[in-house]
Amino acid sequence: MKTNLQKSVKIFGAAIFGLLPMTALATGFRMPDQDAFATARGEAFAATADNASAIYYNPAGITQLQGQNFRGGIYAIDLEPTFKSTSGINAGSSYHNHDKYHAVPSLFYAYTKPDAKWSIGLGLYSPFGLGVKWGQDTGFRTLGTEAAITVMKLNPVVAYKLTPTLSIAGGVALDFGMADLRQGLVFPTPTDGFRFDGDGWGVSYNFGLLWQAHEKLNIGLTFRSGSTINLRGHTEDFGLTALPERTSANADLTLPLSAVFAISYRPTPKWNIEFDADYTDWENLKTLTIHQAQPTALGQDLPFVFNWQSSWYYEFGVTRYLDNGWHVSAGYIFNENSVPDAHYSTQTADLDRHFFSVGVGHKGKSLDFDIAYQFGYGPTRTVAGSAPSLGGQAADGRYSFISHAVSISCGWHF
Repeated sequence: MKTNLQKSVKIFGAAIFGLLPMTALATGFRMPDQDAFATARGEAFAATADNASAIYYNPAGITQLQGQNFRGGIYAIDLEPTFKSTSGINAGSSYHNHDKYHAVPSLFYAYTKPDAKWSIGLGLYSPFGLGVKWGQDTGFRTLGTEAAITVMKLNPVVAYKLTPTLSIAGGVALDFGMADLRQGLVFPTPTDGFRFDGDGWGVSYNFGLLWQAHEKLNIGLTFRSGSTINLRGHTEDFGLTALPERTSANADLTLPLSAVFAISYRPTPKWNIEFDADYTDWENLKTLTIHQAQPTALGQDLPFVFNWQSSWYYEFGVTRYLDNGWHVSAGYIFNENSVPDAHYSTQTADLDRHFFSVGVGHKGKSLDFDIAYQFGYGPTRTVAGSAPSLGGQAADGRYSFISHAVSISCGWHF
């Protein structure tokens, strides 16, 4: 199971370890892309929430569904952050991510008994994902060369229709996380390194509200708690002593809470226009410490400094419903950066990003599907004054971002 999860979902992350000053460990950017219909709409779906993926977007939405509803999909992305050095011996050189292709799966089930006010649901999805791998010649190998963190949630929910126009919902989630973080230790040695590999469990919860304020206006509210996952595994370093050093280790990984306010306007039954404001409380990520069972050449307790900043997704989407069950959608997202220059991580290549999407789908009597294409673009960000490693390497430079993604979801309802 561990190998499959690592192949399915990876997430940005790295740090300087031990005696080196630490940069931010990136538990990566949130992955809001859990359904192709929502992705086509720029993830503006919390006030619509009319398929089983509402378990993630707004669990109160499953009261709109009747009978049994299955929904599964995959989000496949080509991720291409780029770094251009502006100082040192590598000044003017450009470097690219070596681990570009990722696939993130999701699966949802919702059930409402005919004429009942109660609905239940179960979701399995990855709200944090992706990964990055840099070469050894970038000039920042002691800031991190490779990172992958996987977070999966198993999320049962219960929803209740208080009135014909107002529903509420809540649920708990069992969170499973894995981390594999690597970086060099000494510059310019290309063969030494440090690795932390661990996995663990945590618990979180989510709430949702969906209100039809007017026949043409829906309002959605959602809240997803943060969680702490105790990662247990081992560390190993090599190249500092005659033999590699390996010892058991653990670290508490804190994931952020998030909240969404959404409003959907439907001027006619053929149109659905929605705007969502999606907040992530990254400020909870301060300092994380890897506790080693035995001291190594690097010490025993290895601290990380995060000091991330909270950020927003601003999401806009529109759907045009056609004849015979067909629909087309388009969307736009603006995502603020979260990592300040002082603690910048080359592994996250964090910057303001814009996402544009289009999609098409069909809803039949028992089967439905959606296909979406998403293009991501991050204007160049120049980082200056970042904390250097003991070897003098820093994250200073110019970062840019491009991504291409395809999302496919299929549903079965009866």
